Amino acid sequence: MKSINCKGKLIDLSTPKVMGILNLTPDSFYDGGKLTSEKDIISQAEKMLSDGATFLDLGGYSSRPGAKFVSEEEELKRVLPVVSLILKEFPDTLMSIDTFRSNIARQCIENGAALINDISAGNMDVNMFETIANLQVPYIMMHMKGTPETMMHNTEYENITKDLLFYFSEKIAKARSYGINDVLVDLGFGFSKTMDQNFELLSNLELFNNIDVPILVGVSRKSMIHKTLGISPNDALNGTTSLHSIALYKGASILRVHDVKEAVECIKLTQNLKSH
Repeated sequence: MKSINCKGKLIDLSTPKVMGILNLTPDSFYDGGKLTSEKDIISQAEKMLSDGATFLDLGGYSSRPGAKFVSEEEELKRVLPVVSLILKEFPDTLMSIDTFRSNIARQCIENGAALINDISAGNMDVNMFETIANLQVPYIMMHMKGTPETMMHNTEYENITKDLLFYFSEKIAKARSYGINDVLVDLGFGFSKTMDQNFELLSNLELFNNIDVPILVGVSRKSMIHKTLGISPNDALNGTTSLHSIALYKGASILRVHDVKEAVECIKLTQNLKSH
């Protein structure tokens, strides 16, 4: 059974779960700058939780291609007060912190967050693995080459599926050597990957079940959808749902999304289909 321990509560991932995205950045590709007041944040968190999100993913550093550098102080200032704000309103919320900095990870977990979502899988902070091991929280490791500023210049692979399987095998082994129990992987759609490579990975997603840890898929409103269809991210919900259905059928355990209600419906329908 695939399950992870979040704040002493076992979350069963044999039924896929939804992670709602709360971007606390002014420059995220789809919803940057939308959540500017406490009222906006509470309202969005409440909507996502009532729509069926198991997790909320808070990010204070945009990782879109070419995103601007954000200082550690600024990132902390964006994220930490929101952790407290949401827990005050909704005490049982399981918050994931989207950060590659171990200090931000530590402070947010100490203030009530439940898991860490690291786009760099420890590559951008040498202390991350040790920090996660000390905190004993679930750790989502994403694949990316370079940094958000440089990643789209790093799209060369011998065989992208094989390269990522090898990458995650090594990362999981390293995490286990530190004593990290709950490891999840995110293939990093849109990170250091061309459009073709994104679709190739989605086509081969079931092969990643062989590494035997839960898979998080983040394709919500991304360019692989809206550029393929020649539309804007605002119009990419239908395309997102299409790819979510495929990801779920190929073994995704968590969908990281902007639109929770639609993702929850997608999971219900796919689960029903799989049970026949």
